[in-house]
Amino acid sequence: MNLVIDTWKLVKGHGKSIGIYNLTKTLVRYLGEENIRQGSPHNIIVLGNAYNRTDMEKEGVAFILVPGNPLSRAAYVYWELFRVVSYAKRFKADRILFPRGYRPLIYSGKDTIIVHDLIPFWYDQHFPGYLGRVENAYIMNRLKASIAHADRVITISDYSRKAIDEMVPGSASRVCRIYNGLNDMDLPAGDARNPDAGSYIVSVTSAMPHKNAKGIAAAYNRYCAVCEEKGIKPLSLTVIGIPDVQSFVEEGILSRSAARSVTCHAYIENYADMCRLIRDAKVFLFLSLIEGFGFPPLEAMQLGTPVVCSDRTSLPEVVGDAGLLVDPDNADSVADSLLLVQTRQDLADDLVRKGRRNTERFTWQSRTKEYWDELFRDN
Repeated sequence: MNLVIDTWKLVKGHGKSIGIYNLTKTLVRYLGEENIRQGSPHNIIVLGNAYNRTDMEKEGVAFILVPGNPLSRAAYVYWELFRVVSYAKRFKADRILFPRGYRPLIYSGKDTIIVHDLIPFWYDQHFPGYLGRVENAYIMNRLKASIAHADRVITISDYSRKAIDEMVPGSASRVCRIYNGLNDMDLPAGDARNPDAGSYIVSVTSAMPHKNAKGIAAAYNRYCAVCEEKGIKPLSLTVIGIPDVQSFVEEGILSRSAARSVTCHAYIENYADMCRLIRDAKVFLFLSLIEGFGFPPLEAMQLGTPVVCSDRTSLPEVVGDAGLLVDPDNADSVADSLLLVQTRQDLADDLVRKGRRNTERFTWQSRTKEYWDELFRDN
């Protein structure tokens, strides 16, 4: 069988698809390794660009360097709508995989799309115009049409599978749920813990409304107030993903005294440094309002940090009982959960044990088999 994988549009560090880039890179690697392990029964052809060649050219696959500039908006759209079809025909594709979820306007062959989330539809409902009305309308229409016409659809959570069926009624029989796989987050052996380990809460967010930085600020403000009422010294807060909390102070969401205990990192370039920050925290806080899957709480579990997590969308099925699930809009509930982890070491230790066990559900070895069976299916 000839499986063509379209990675031409993926450029690391550009656009909003770093998660899609990383998933595709890892999937290509593992499919290539499995192809070799099985004696190369299939031809796996990866359509890539000069920017992603190092990541996408792996053993067990044939990497095709496609000319053109994927950073050009016009070239990007033309490829996605029309040009990729000519390459599928050139390499006699029995099936083509579109990791970004968008298929060409007209394609009669068998194809599979990966739908990572339905966040554009959430923004259209809750924050209309935030992403740009024209661009968001284009994305929604393209995604909905792709789901409606694709031969097969892979999505990354049961929540998303249900949402897809509600959006495109009758699509359920063509939709397969395959959870994301977790990449290794281990730090070097003997890596020393920070002297401040256990003295702070760490949270990952962004300025995007669905990541709910405002909810984090409100919850921390309430947590500090509860600690003061109970005579307990509050943990400081380290936030990864925003430059500062000044706007929350100005809005009255976060008191000036609480803000003095907040440290922000807009971006942490060194991956190991970010891992250390999460590993050495007393608790990891994640209050997103919508996720197609939700890597951050699982990554915290890999690093042995107790998790307090939003109970919205896909997060309960991913986190399970390995974290404390909270209403991200209820600052009192979040504050109480943070205080529980801080003051009850038995609970914190139990969450760490459950967290490590929970991450075993998301190994790439099991994901590879599911992808292999789905992509090389007979019909």
